[in-house]
Amino acid sequence: MTAPADRTTTPVGETMTFDEAVAAIDRAASLAELGGEGAYRKLLRIVHPDVAPAAVRATATRVAAKLTGMAGKTRTLTTRRATYRLGDVIARGDLADLIELDDDKLLKLPRRPADNDLMRAEAAALTRLDRDGDPRHRAYAPRLIESFVQEDSAGARREAIVLERLAGFVPLTGMLHRLDARDVAWMWRRLLTALGWAHRAGVVHGAVLPEHVLIQPEEHGVVLVDWCYSVAPGTPVPAVVSRHRATYPPEVLAQRPATAATDIYQASGLMLALIEEPPGAIRRFVAGCRYRAPRMRPQDAWQLLAEFDELLEKWYGPRKFRPFTVPAA
Repeated sequence: MTAPADRTTTPVGETMTFDEAVAAIDRAASLAELGGEGAYRKLLRIVHPDVAPAAVRATATRVAAKLTGMAGKTRTLTTRRATYRLGDVIARGDLADLIELDDDKLLKLPRRPADNDLMRAEAAALTRLDRDGDPRHRAYAPRLIESFVQEDSAGARREAIVLERLAGFVPLTGMLHRLDARDVAWMWRRLLTALGWAHRAGVVHGAVLPEHVLIQPEEHGVVLVDWCYSVAPGTPVPAVVSRHRATYPPEVLAQRPATAATDIYQASGLMLALIEEPPGAIRRFVAGCRYRAPRMRPQDAWQLLAEFDELLEKWYGPRKFRPFTVPAA
């Protein structure tokens, strides 16, 4: 008979090296095995990505996420408004981690304090959409529950936001060049509605990328997320997602003012990229949305939606519901 594996607590001390801390975290299956809350704080000071050498920052990011995830299973977060039960890290975005709160909320926490300005921008955009946007279209963006400054055990202060959790939605990542144009049509229509709603409220999204457009396949829902790159019209977009640099319009890369035409350029390119074999009429429609000069592009997403509907009716006939299933990986 094989003896049970040892589950002894790994000793954690201030003199532990980075490599020793990484090994301890990799071996552990729970925070208790590392020594509990005290060990968590000591280890985080050693492996935090902000203090780790550049050569091992990727490793630091990975083990810090695991450490935070283990700690989150037994921790709570108290703000001015509420006390939340912290769950797992469920996603790692461009700038921030998404952590489960209770059963229906998410904590969005930037990995670097240097990105606090972008988190404030997201909170401001969602607040403005609530205040100035047409409430009939409010479902096209997540709801902001609260924002606050969080200080971790290493003393780093981060702008954090709490968002409603969207059930049943998936990002468009993994669907590029794989969909029928008739399936993309409903996504495109709803995305234009979302942009028209935001632009009328005075918000340019600034990063209409595959991971920022979520769809609900069965009910044909669309939500535009990650508003941390958003700006008021006439303001330059503050940052770009480097791996998608080629999808941005020239004015963003040149740090010139963004307008509704900025989002229309990027959204049109994304929708075209989803289609496996785009019809010529759709290619021409997209080309008219992606001129280099913003003044030559459509300026109103609502008007563009009307033109798109005319194109769809001419090409496919009257609209009808078409069931959609996310293609297998």
